[in-house]
Amino acid sequence: MNRKRLGRFGGRPPAFDREACKQRNTVERCINKLKQWRGLATRYDKNATIYLAGLHLAAMFIWSAR
Repeated sequence: MNRKRLGRFGGRPPAFDREACKQRNTVERCINKLKQWRGLATRYDKNATIYLAGLHLAAMFIWSAR
């Protein structure tokens, strides 16, 4: 109710950091791209080292496609 009373001044909280929001968005987009890899999303690999190798492989493909 307080935001409605403030009108156009009742938007974002004063501690909003635009740069932190941009960085968070970048990380979230990267994670979503990694989730497109079926083996990573479903975690078929039971061994942690093989899963990490798949993660590195997917990250290299994503990075090289930029």
